[in-house]
Amino acid sequence: MDTEIIYRVLLAALWGGLVGIEREYRSKSAGFRTMIMISMGSCFFTLMSEFIGHDNNPDRIASNILTGIGFIGAGVIFRGDNKINGITTAATIWTVAAVGMGIGAGYYIASASASILILIVLAILPLVERKVDAWHQSKTYTIKTTFTAEAIPDIEQHFITHNLKYKITGQIKEKTEITSTWQVHGHEKDHHAFIKLMQSQDTIYRFEY
Repeated sequence: MDTEIIYRVLLAALWGGLVGIEREYRSKSAGFRTMIMISMGSCFFTLMSEFIGHDNNPDRIASNILTGIGFIGAGVIFRGDNKINGITTAATIWTVAAVGMGIGAGYYIASASASILILIVLAILPLVERKVDAWHQSKTYTIKTTFTAEAIPDIEQHFITHNLKYKITGQIKEKTEITSTWQVHGHEKDHHAFIKLMQSQDTIYRFEY
């Protein structure tokens, strides 16, 4: 029995470590050591739940693992400038805990399969994600120019010429100048072409993106 416990804990450390290496490589807040500890801890809690609860209540400790994992996951989620960061890492913590529980319960093949799928999602799917993002990028542009009747229509025409969908979200007029903020969607290459054009315009006093 003791040998089996050691085997399961070491196996949990292995699979958690493999996922942790990927997270460490990408410099995420929950990296190599953290993933090992999460997987091992979940495995050991599952084992202890089975031993302490016996046949009557074998899940009384294991059922609280996800509650504890929720606190850890919440600690890696934070708000950035324009988006929420850390959600993928939090989800990884959650799934690695499930792998550890599976190993602790003796489901080796299922746990190994889940670990491999986690690695595929983390290592390969970002390539697909970047392709999708290139097709539909969202950017916020702030453009300051001389206030004339043609100023805004001219900028809108540039958006249309570059196949960009746009929506004006704010305007500030200061004496003879006007500053406009735009939410713009389109292909990555079209954004780059528009940015290059704006940076070459002498009539644009301020351009942020």
